[in-house]
Amino acid sequence: MAERPELALQLAGCEAVLDAAGALWLPGARTLVVSDLHLEKASSLARRGMLLPPYDTGATLRRLESAVRARDPRSVICLGDSFHDRAGPERLAGEARARIAALQRGRDWVWVTGNHDPELPPAIGGETAATLVLGALTFRHEPCGGIRGEVAGHLHPAAKVARHGRSVRRRAFVSDGERLVLPAFGVLAGGLNVLDRAFAQVFRADAFLAFMLGERRLYPVAPHALAGD
Repeated sequence: MAERPELALQLAGCEAVLDAAGALWLPGARTLVVSDLHLEKASSLARRGMLLPPYDTGATLRRLESAVRARDPRSVICLGDSFHDRAGPERLAGEARARIAALQRGRDWVWVTGNHDPELPPAIGGETAATLVLGALTFRHEPCGGIRGEVAGHLHPAAKVARHGRSVRRRAFVSDGERLVLPAFGVLAGGLNVLDRAFAQVFRADAFLAFMLGERRLYPVAPHALAGD
């Protein structure tokens, strides 16, 4: 498997760059795309009695700040489930609110709504949309499949490879060149194996690549080299 810090590909005829941080970069539009931040997940679970250290929002925002610094985008698109539940924006600490406002300053910012956050308050800044069309690409939270140029999240793709009795499982992009599913960007978000039948509704079993995220590398893996869970 080749090691690459980022990987350029044609996505429905558009130039696209997969970033090892788990973000999509569209250089022609100077647009950064991330999915499934799941901000305030720990506080949401705490309300249901599952106590986790309440640091996930800060850690996810640090990852996002790093991606924004690296690319200096004109626009940022967050592909849904940016908050783990409807009340997530209300539970944001003042510091987190200020960091989000700083990220938005001087650029267009679109929150695509998801199943966890179907509505977002105006106070969070930016714009909201169920879907967003940018040239040949259509951005939405849940992939529908069969739509050329679809860019989505929701499924939290992860890929697994097994060799010589050892296995590695990582978050991953999944693409067939016509459509793309992004990995979850949030630090507490889980992952669904790309061989799960949920992905069969989006990609043909033999006609996609999984791009596994390493520490600072992307690893393209063909379906025949992947392992199930």
